[in-house]
Amino acid sequence: MRAILILVAVVAGALGSAVPAVADVGLPRGILPVPGAVIAGFAPPADRWDSGHRGVDLAAAPGLVVVAAAAGTVTFAGELAGRGVVAIDHGTVRTTYEPVDPTVAVGDHVSAGTPIGLVGYGGHCSGTCLHWGMRSGDAYLDPRLLLGLPIRLMSADEPVAVPPFGVGSAGGLLRPASGPVSSPFGWRVHPVLGTLRFHDGTDFAAACGEPIVAAAGGVVIWSGFDAAYGNRLLIDHGAFLDGRRMVTSYNHAESYDVTVGQAVAQGERLGSVGTTGWSTGCHLHFSVWLDDTPTDPESLL
Repeated sequence: MRAILILVAVVAGALGSAVPAVADVGLPRGILPVPGAVIAGFAPPADRWDSGHRGVDLAAAPGLVVVAAAAGTVTFAGELAGRGVVAIDHGTVRTTYEPVDPTVAVGDHVSAGTPIGLVGYGGHCSGTCLHWGMRSGDAYLDPRLLLGLPIRLMSADEPVAVPPFGVGSAGGLLRPASGPVSSPFGWRVHPVLGTLRFHDGTDFAAACGEPIVAAAGGVVIWSGFDAAYGNRLLIDHGAFLDGRRMVTSYNHAESYDVTVGQAVAQGERLGSVGTTGWSTGCHLHFSVWLDDTPTDPESLL
């Protein structure tokens, strides 16, 4: 863990001495507070009084459960400037979540994964996302550092870069499960709801209990249950195709063998095919996002 976190925060004078090196902070291991894709990354200002994006926005609809990213103590739970906010002290850092309708109170002790509220309305994320922030003292940090990803702090006019994991070119993804394609990427009549909906991945008709493997090397950033996707797992692969960040998801599993924060290699077993969530039979629903845009997985296999 410490080997992952000893990555230099690139300040180069632009962010000033108020921003500590990651190794000096001593971060806890954490998880994503919601399973949504990143729709706005960390872009702190050159000077603390300037405008900038001091956290990460994760796609999330109002009413979605928000969980604590790491163990700590709730230090604020209420309304601030017209939006609900929860703040948690983790000892070395503090995380914030907004807009959130809190279900916790000041002084509550929480663990990573403990529900702390529901996504609400207000602020720049109103109705579309959860803003997740993190600070060490007066310095803002990228909260995804809690996931163990090798993210470095950069100036406001330089994009956040994630070094590559696994393969790095088109056609390099490994088939994540056996069986024929039973439902391709694109529009279809949903087999459970009976309505026309966009299918954001590819279904492989593998038998229950068959292995699910990582399509490429990366780091597990979320694992849990979703009403529609069933047992779901997300892997961040960093810069993959032409420098675009790739995230893959594996859905409807019977169970998973890996945990959040774990680095996995291409072809490593992740779990077993199942039929959890909105599913009519054993299969793996496999999705790919490039820079947070759903992409046809078969075009990369």
